[in-house]
Amino acid sequence: MLRKIYLIGLGAIGSAYAAKLYEMDQECIKIIASPERIESYKKEGVHVNGKLYPFEYVTPVQTMVSDLQKADLIIVAVKYHHLKQAIKDISGFVGENTIILSLLNGITSEEIIGQEFGMDKLLYSFVVGTDAVRIGRNTVYENLGRIIFGEKINKEYSHKVKLVKELFDAAKIPYEIPENMIKELWWKFMMNVGVNQVSAVLNATYGVFQSIKEARELMEEACREVVRISSKVGINLDENDVKKSVAIIDSISPEGKTSMLQDVEAGRKTEVEMFAGTVVEMGKKYGISTPVNEVLLKMIRVLEQKNK
Repeated sequence: MLRKIYLIGLGAIGSAYAAKLYEMDQECIKIIASPERIESYKKEGVHVNGKLYPFEYVTPVQTMVSDLQKADLIIVAVKYHHLKQAIKDISGFVGENTIILSLLNGITSEEIIGQEFGMDKLLYSFVVGTDAVRIGRNTVYENLGRIIFGEKINKEYSHKVKLVKELFDAAKIPYEIPENMIKELWWKFMMNVGVNQVSAVLNATYGVFQSIKEARELMEEACREVVRISSKVGINLDENDVKKSVAIIDSISPEGKTSMLQDVEAGRKTEVEMFAGTVVEMGKKYGISTPVNEVLLKMIRVLEQKNK
């Protein structure tokens, strides 16, 4: 059983899953954060669905710690532009047998983390179906969503996958272990490219996509640019994957907001470089036209500069 669990990134997603682990065993979960953030967390309190969670906090360790402090599991739930710092912050807690689970959006975070610690420590993962929203230090959700995770191929479960599965069963965290994890990772990337970015420029909750035809069509057009690129790299997403994304969005609370819309509303840096930026760059590489993502990239960059 995984007992020494560290989480970095106490946003909407991170706090929601940290709360589930805390409910299972208050002693098993610790939050890695800077001294300034820890002071803020303790002063304001971290709430999930109205309940206060007095997590145990630890500061990043700059020197090697004892094996007793090494993590069995580290969950990385920061934004993409904070990943480089997060890698530094977790380094002291990574031991020989540590498993690292990156819940970041996109298709590159595992490889970036793996370059530092070794791909043998990584499982691929992402979150889907959540409507968690963070308001100040309070996270609220109706649908927790589920964590999709695994090795690249999961015809048979590896030891790492079995350990995380056992933990999620104990903590009552919904999950799925797909046979082809890389295709699922691209599917989630495609969905985020569509709904996250369009929601940010339209100031749209999930309900807008559920009820307004033009919003849904714009989202689907952004997704299809990813589908066309995927065929060039052997992932081969198709129209059924676009429909699957729409079905997920239809199942979420209409009042829910994407993480990118929350970032724009809060004046934070968005993950547009990881979404439209990646699509446009790959489009140029493979000779695929990406006009929708080119426009979204410019529009969201304008929103970021206005927020400054």
